[in-house]
Amino acid sequence: MARSGGFPTLTAVIPARMEPLVRETEPLATRFKDAGHRLYLVGGVLRDAFLDRLRPDQDLDLTTDAEPDQIEAVAAGWADATWTTGKEFGTIGLRRGDRIYEVTTHRAEAYAPESRKPAVKFSASVEADLSRRDFTVNAMALRLGGELELIDPYGGLADLAGLRLRTPLSPEESFTDDPLRMMRAARFIAGYNLVPDEALVGAVAGLAERLDIVSAERIRSELDKLMVVDVPGPGLWFLVRTGLAGRFLPELPALALEQDPIHRHKDVLAHTVAVVDKTSPDRLLRLAALFHDVGKPRTRAFSGGGVSFHHHEVVGARMTRERMKALRYSVEDTDLVSTLVELHLRFHTYRLGWTDRAVRRYVRDAGPLLDLLNELTRCDCTTRNENKARQLARRMDELEDRITELRQQEELDSIRPDLDGRRVMSELGLVPGPQVGRALDFLLELRLDEGPLGEEEAARRLRAWWAEGTADSSR
Repeated sequence: MARSGGFPTLTAVIPARMEPLVRETEPLATRFKDAGHRLYLVGGVLRDAFLDRLRPDQDLDLTTDAEPDQIEAVAAGWADATWTTGKEFGTIGLRRGDRIYEVTTHRAEAYAPESRKPAVKFSASVEADLSRRDFTVNAMALRLGGELELIDPYGGLADLAGLRLRTPLSPEESFTDDPLRMMRAARFIAGYNLVPDEALVGAVAGLAERLDIVSAERIRSELDKLMVVDVPGPGLWFLVRTGLAGRFLPELPALALEQDPIHRHKDVLAHTVAVVDKTSPDRLLRLAALFHDVGKPRTRAFSGGGVSFHHHEVVGARMTRERMKALRYSVEDTDLVSTLVELHLRFHTYRLGWTDRAVRRYVRDAGPLLDLLNELTRCDCTTRNENKARQLARRMDELEDRITELRQQEELDSIRPDLDGRRVMSELGLVPGPQVGRALDFLLELRLDEGPLGEEEAARRLRAWWAEGTADSSR
């Protein structure tokens, strides 16, 4: 391979699929070159191009020796839009057509030991910039604007090929600079099938408590990214075994319940990771799978030669709400995930068959979460007993068939009383108040139990219920 400036040129190794990307960035690179600056494609986009994982809509990260004001000047007239929210950290955002570009001045930042934010220092050296990146597979740069040159001082390309996860500098220095990189390692282990070297694992275990200085919002964002890789399990095990999970999600390692040789029960942690891996890569569904059994340690009881976890779904829903609030999840996300946790055992309460009444209540309680709840319920079966697994799948199929049948007969997704509040007040001679609410609750229970009755029959039943209640109260 030819070399330029002490680094290997890319002519011999550039994937053909990267050529359109090079052509697309050429006009901008030429502008930087004409202004006396260098421009490099860097980081994840370069890594993913080598792995043939580049998405057509992927944002492009570039780095340059130009400082932020100079970046703005060079891009003026080329970019359709420019934003400077990251200018303090050296980043100028650009949009050209449908593509987003983030151009950042070479940096050599380091975090103060107790700081949540980097003390940014700009550099004229791309090698210095690469040394401060998280992992070697992200510490490569492709020089644009002329002869293409791969800058790979830390062997990132070889690590990609060898499935190794290492840091450019010592892992202690890298993780001290930004402790969130320790969590990010879990995502790269899971998402790219990379194997961390022993020094990296040891550094994470030794520095885990440093994650405490990272904001809840950044931790939440990194957890969400891990949750949507194809198979999060290896990353979750890394978080638990290094002690990181204990710093921001202590409910997870707590699931590693001591196995009792007499009252045998599943390894709840292993079960939880398996359920997460089985579910579709939907962020909120995966979070529900992660939290669905967190109530088990608090509810575990031994009796009659067995182990039980009574009401762990209720306890777990409360614990889920508390943890998601601590991680600064939105109210909407928290409500959705905690509701799935609370309902995840509902299916098993109908062991003797699905009556119309049971189906209506199940659909009503699940509401818009019905499909997610059904998938979580299916994936919650991780038994190795093939017969038991087939039985569960068959019962779930039967339930979904019953839902389909009833949907064809009535509006299952919007179950409401046959009469509205105004009709209730008219029938019973009431004014707005708690009594109207109780009457509507009665009608809703009637609707769930018996299906649509029609207005006249519902009114007759309402009057009879009211008369009976009035007579009872006068005795």
